[in-house]
Amino acid sequence: MQTSNLNSSMPVFDAPLCQAPDAEIRSPKIAFPAGAVDCHAHVCGPASQFPYAKERIYTPPDATLEQYEHLLNMLGIDRAVLVQPSVYGTDNRAMLSALSLNPSKFRGVAVLDQNISDTELEQMHQLGVRGVRCNIVDVADKSAGLPIKALRELAQRIQPFGWHLELLMHANEFPDLEKTFENFPVDLVFGHFGYTHAKHGVQDKGFQGLLGLLRNAAAWVKMTGPYRIGDGDLPYADMRPFNEAVLLANPRRLIWGSDWPHVMVKKKMPHDADLCDLFGSWVSDPVLRKTILVDNPCILYDFPAIG
Repeated sequence: MQTSNLNSSMPVFDAPLCQAPDAEIRSPKIAFPAGAVDCHAHVCGPASQFPYAKERIYTPPDATLEQYEHLLNMLGIDRAVLVQPSVYGTDNRAMLSALSLNPSKFRGVAVLDQNISDTELEQMHQLGVRGVRCNIVDVADKSAGLPIKALRELAQRIQPFGWHLELLMHANEFPDLEKTFENFPVDLVFGHFGYTHAKHGVQDKGFQGLLGLLRNAAAWVKMTGPYRIGDGDLPYADMRPFNEAVLLANPRRLIWGSDWPHVMVKKKMPHDADLCDLFGSWVSDPVLRKTILVDNPCILYDFPAIG
């Protein structure tokens, strides 16, 4: 745990620090197509300018826009989606500041306060926000199931902007997922393959419900964070069946992301070049790669088409 002098201008860190991303300068073997989008990354800090929420459960090392843009150049990725990290709660200033510096290159996914005004939503839209993230993982009491009424009300607020709802949730905890989200007002995006741990297997009812939504084009799935839901290190072999299942269900509703800076990873930190090459091994067809890396993100995040 890191603390600072009360007289210092630096913030006081009252939550444990997590490990930093691998800083080795190394490009992937795979060449991503022109216009490729990293659909899941976070900007954290600098903490002296954008202090973290007191109620956070971890403290990330600074992972700034400058560092991230350097990473994108190293990986050969042209565009990106910045997702509001939990350490900021509903304070979207760091993410919005990053969007404002290069609106043609970045889109954003925000976390909203329930009292946000339509004017503020419009301002976010102009800056490049195209979705809202809801964290179901950390809901204390899950006995009542998903807060579907609140999610529908939120969806109705963002529907006029054409935004989607991104859910961070363990799909395996909700076996009636497909029925629950039937006729939902906006597109749904599920992070980390539905965040179902590999030990539950692809036949898990919740994951099967997610596949049903995917087949019916009622949801999108982020092919992200295999290290979060599988055991062991690269190449995360126990996640391969989940990858194959979503590809079979509907490749036109899949997107990929690095999950940089890989906050709260408690096993060996993956190198982003290796994660790019892992995607290349999981999706070997170049046409399908372009669909997932370029075409699909253009639809979901309102990026201009390349060429």
